[in-house]
Amino acid sequence: MRRVTFNYLVLARGQAAKILTIVLKSALIGCPQNPEKGADLPPEEKTGVKCPDLFEKCFQYTTPQDIRNLGIYPYFRPVQSAPGNEVVIDGKECIMIGSNNYLGLVNHPKVKEAAAAAALKYGSGCTGSRFLNGTLDLHIELEHRLAKFMQREAALVFSTGFQTNLGTISTLVGKSDAVFIDRQDHACIVDGTRLSYGKIYKFAHNDIDDYERVVKNVVNNGHRGGMLVVVDGVFSMEGDIIDLPRLVEVSQRYDVRVMVDDAHSVGVLGETGAGTAEHFGLLDKVDITMGTFSKSFASLGGFIVADAAVIEWVKHTARALIFSASIPPSNAAAVLAALDIIETEPERREHLWKNAHRMKREFAGLGFDVGRTETPIVPIVIGGDIEAFEFWKALFDRGVFTNPVVSPAVPPGQAMIRTSYTATHTDEHLDRVVEIVAQVGREKGLIS
Repeated sequence: MRRVTFNYLVLARGQAAKILTIVLKSALIGCPQNPEKGADLPPEEKTGVKCPDLFEKCFQYTTPQDIRNLGIYPYFRPVQSAPGNEVVIDGKECIMIGSNNYLGLVNHPKVKEAAAAAALKYGSGCTGSRFLNGTLDLHIELEHRLAKFMQREAALVFSTGFQTNLGTISTLVGKSDAVFIDRQDHACIVDGTRLSYGKIYKFAHNDIDDYERVVKNVVNNGHRGGMLVVVDGVFSMEGDIIDLPRLVEVSQRYDVRVMVDDAHSVGVLGETGAGTAEHFGLLDKVDITMGTFSKSFASLGGFIVADAAVIEWVKHTARALIFSASIPPSNAAAVLAALDIIETEPERREHLWKNAHRMKREFAGLGFDVGRTETPIVPIVIGGDIEAFEFWKALFDRGVFTNPVVSPAVPPGQAMIRTSYTATHTDEHLDRVVEIVAQVGREKGLIS
């Protein structure tokens, strides 16, 4: 039985100690102790069982160093300048086509000024969770603005986008429920389902026929609980858009609630930037929409919008919300300023799409495999993992920063260079990128 969250708040110290003792004893089940042996003896003499070292996998893990030894390690590269379309990395000036700064707001003066002013007024942090002392009037204002922008009854702000999915899915899906996910859904969706008590079912990527097959099998096999499907609006690696009209049609037929992760869609898709549901004219057909602040909103955090009753439930039961510190005032103020700009400068989204269409056309015209992208995320499929690292390194050496994506983030043999574009990339930036990518593609034999 799922423990009601409020119980934790009134748990007496003695009760807590008992629970901790039970947990610690349970943790030792795999290595039973022998109380007659001395505490200073080796584990196998204490228990008669040689327990494996938990850290053994760490000591044997050499893959990152192997890649470093090849000179093609691409991760955790420190940026030594403000994020933007031109950055300094490892002392090298690069054109950045590896960020999610879709509307180019991360360096906007109004956004930075709002963040600075909030820090001066409220301080650097909130020192508590939303549930207790960590809710500011800024958070409430932001939730009202988000609900209005997304055209829904209510909104709820979390500390990160990852926690948003983790907390929302795990608290909504109970042990008698079923949750359906696309095989290419983001990791935070997958982990949210794992934390739930429900049964998890996967369907082929963006294949609604397969989704219906899976749902139908579940229903026909006697499932009697609630059902939820969770999908990305825009898939973060491939750049394709979920077939929401058909997904909604199938979901309604089988009484499945619909949740869409619009992390890469809000600010990008739809007439006003309200995301995938607005893009397809289905705002009243999606039950929950999730978004993040680290992309179009140029900040940090996450949110959901839904009917007020759903928000009320999640607000009072989601552990990822209740037991996490709230986003700092500077982050909330930055999002509010970004919202102002998004609502008053639609030309930013128009220029973003102009750049996105151009780069897909350019790369496809050169002969690259760009998959089924329909968005400002334009992948270049390479194939092998090492080959993708080598392609990344060749681009980096010429002053273009991208993101290599390898398995398990994509299926084996489908490693890619993920490129993404912003409203503020200039034609000069894109001319240079096309020239360099073409050079490297020919050197590596991917294009002729």
